[in-house]
Amino acid sequence: MTDVTSAKSARRPHHWRRDLIELAALFTAVAVADAIANLIGHQPDGPYLLVASAVALVATAGFHTWWARRHSHAPPPDTSTSDVDTSPENDSDGADEAVETVLWRMRTTVRDAPGTLASLCIALARHRIDILTLQTHPLARGTVDEFLLRAPAGLPAQQLTREIAAAGGTGTWIERADAHDLVDTPTRVIGLATRTALDAAELPLALRQLLGRCTIHSLPALSITGRPTGESAPVEGVLEDTVMRLRDPSGGVITVERPYLPFTPTEFARARALVELDARLGPRVPRSEDVLTLPEGNEITVRRADRSDLAAARAMHDRCSEHTLGLRYHGPVRDADRYLDHLLSPRFGRTLAVQTASGRLVALGHLLWDGDETEVALMVEDDWQRRGIGSELLGRLVALAVEAGCDSVYAVTQAHNTGMVAAMRALSLPLDYQIEEGTLVITARLAASPARPLPAHEQTEQHPRIRR
Repeated sequence: MTDVTSAKSARRPHHWRRDLIELAALFTAVAVADAIANLIGHQPDGPYLLVASAVALVATAGFHTWWARRHSHAPPPDTSTSDVDTSPENDSDGADEAVETVLWRMRTTVRDAPGTLASLCIALARHRIDILTLQTHPLARGTVDEFLLRAPAGLPAQQLTREIAAAGGTGTWIERADAHDLVDTPTRVIGLATRTALDAAELPLALRQLLGRCTIHSLPALSITGRPTGESAPVEGVLEDTVMRLRDPSGGVITVERPYLPFTPTEFARARALVELDARLGPRVPRSEDVLTLPEGNEITVRRADRSDLAAARAMHDRCSEHTLGLRYHGPVRDADRYLDHLLSPRFGRTLAVQTASGRLVALGHLLWDGDETEVALMVEDDWQRRGIGSELLGRLVALAVEAGCDSVYAVTQAHNTGMVAAMRALSLPLDYQIEEGTLVITARLAASPARPLPAHEQTEQHPRIRR
């Protein structure tokens, strides 16, 4: 409907009675005016009085028009040329645009009754809080509502929690969010499923990103010595308040813990769907390779490794000295081969392998998921040490850790292992050192961007070069 149509429809319909009354009034006015003109016109000053009366009437009409426009009788302003409302009531909205805001993730439990969500929204609107996304998790009793909020920076979390409690929310949990949380849940879940489909090592990371801050442990069905560990879970999994146990497709069980917030059945179903996807796709590792040229001219290939490289890794162990194996495993050298099956499993992390042009494996680098932390470990065959291979592997592992969203990585070595210490220092990242009984733990706090190789004009003879 157009504005013209609306204006026409707003007019009152004409009636014949009103027309007769207006016509009678007109004739009466003419008769009165003629009588006054005849009465005054025959006086000596009659014409002057008529002119003065006309001027007075014009002045009165003009004053009435000015007064009406200045007060409430003025016609409404034309809004066709502007959509901006400049009324005083909306001045505060324009002022709010300059107020600094922050993002919060909030979860609270409410009664499953009409109006409970409306009460929460009213409480949030009272403090100028914008609801960006909302998810509902039905429970047997009540509903868990999960919000992504944009709130004024000056509003403390404690006050927000009190307001939600007053509006009927219980078990409220709140934490700061960032721009990554602006992605809607279906899009985020599809992205995590895609990453899991491409790489089996992504499953623990996908579960952590799906469920928020939680601790994930992959417990194998067999120990390093080959004995059953007794760790198992039913096919459908187990949900116990703040702990869920899922059957690992590669054997054993995946335990997810979140002490500060119970899991909902919806979250449990999403986690089971990711694990089922991983089980249906089977073992898989991206087969990307980079060919590097060492300072002396030899070419090596860096690629992802998995359990299919177990025989080649054991052959490399046989060629390594006891000193090299001792620096890597910090234990009895005769048990070194038993760790390989665990280390090469994509469920426990990511492994990079270095092989020569003839296909012989000469170095391994591991990025291992250790609950909330991430460990890096290196081993280079004796004849290939001091050629920059370890530094190259470490830089790539740190880049993988940053890509996985890790906050830090740590390396466990011996205090006299100067090669590992030098490689960690070459990362140019903040480092923390802890020494206990000759064991050195170096923790690197990762920056926002992954470590990158040096430009060609800054590389020295200790760094291998990527062949273009």
